[in-house]
Amino acid sequence: MLAALKAPAAAAAAARGFFSSAAKATAAAAPGASSFAFSDSTFATHNCEDLPSSTTATRDELLGLYETMVLIRRLENACDQAYKGKLIRGFCHLSTGQEAIAAGMEAAITKNDSIITAYRCHGFTMTRGGSPTEIIAELMGRRAGSSKGKGGSMHLFAPEFYGGNGIVGAQVPVGAGIALAHKYRDRNAMCFSMYGDGAANQGQVFEAYNMSKLWKLPVAFVCENNMYGMGTAASRAAASTKYFTRGDYISGARVDGMDVLAVREACRYAREWTLADKGPIVLEMVTYRYGGHSMSDPGTTYRTREEVQHMRSTSDCINGLMDRIIQSGLATEEELKAIDKKARATIDKAVAEAKASPEPDMSELFTEVYAKGTEPTYLRGRIPSENHYF
Repeated sequence: MLAALKAPAAAAAAARGFFSSAAKATAAAAPGASSFAFSDSTFATHNCEDLPSSTTATRDELLGLYETMVLIRRLENACDQAYKGKLIRGFCHLSTGQEAIAAGMEAAITKNDSIITAYRCHGFTMTRGGSPTEIIAELMGRRAGSSKGKGGSMHLFAPEFYGGNGIVGAQVPVGAGIALAHKYRDRNAMCFSMYGDGAANQGQVFEAYNMSKLWKLPVAFVCENNMYGMGTAASRAAASTKYFTRGDYISGARVDGMDVLAVREACRYAREWTLADKGPIVLEMVTYRYGGHSMSDPGTTYRTREEVQHMRSTSDCINGLMDRIIQSGLATEEELKAIDKKARATIDKAVAEAKASPEPDMSELFTEVYAKGTEPTYLRGRIPSENHYF
């Protein structure tokens, strides 16, 4: 249904059908677990069997997913405020509204699996093991940052998380390379190679598809379709917005990316698919960002405020999971508020620690440019007197 969008103003109306309340608690499927049924519009597939029509989750799993999404949102809100306070400079792309993808994906994989994405990467850095302090400090250009303050918003890293990449689409073939490394080393691990709908038309994406299919690489190509590539509606930039079918000879699935349980189930499916030596798979996570493309974009010149508010009020991933938890009787509203309060305190502490961290020393300009033992005689500066000799 979302593929039929004709203009930015049509996004909200088209989304109403796709982002309907997808799952309701039913009888417990196993001790301590509740079953949740997906709606018919939660998934669509291409050249593969249908995804499961339901899933199960325990109270602890649901509360863990809820806490992860709340932490990501608090983190992004803190980055928003720090940017407006001029503590963060340069590029800054927030994922507010898209938290279900990072949370659901992490819940479906192991720490040996890999993720690589573009520049909307803060949430993935945290789910992969980066601390809120490391993330915020990196955005502020401080020494406590995950890249020692040298990378900024688009260059965050964590164990088996390969960034944070600033060149549109360039990370996709790198993800295929990571999958090749897993297969070559016989590691029983796979890679999620992620990109946005704006990067989906890049030639290197299709080159990565082809090589991955030829070599049966354990890679899931994941298109985060938030309906707008910068300020351009997907339907104005792509002749086909069925991104999950773009692999042609590669199987694919479209997923309600505002439903964290659907994301988890789809990522489980993709992981099992790729590790069964079936080769790559393409996932399209249909989602929505509440803010602009970046902090320099108000996000209201190419879509209406009413559209954004509609998505917030009807399709929010955090509110959707909260409703499921309460309606299924697995936790009370007071318990969820306590999680909210804890998340707020965690992020507030991280902001304070990031502010307290000093800027990196100028000598850091010359570190970690080359792997140890591979350095050239010198690193050239702007003028000869700025050359650095190793």
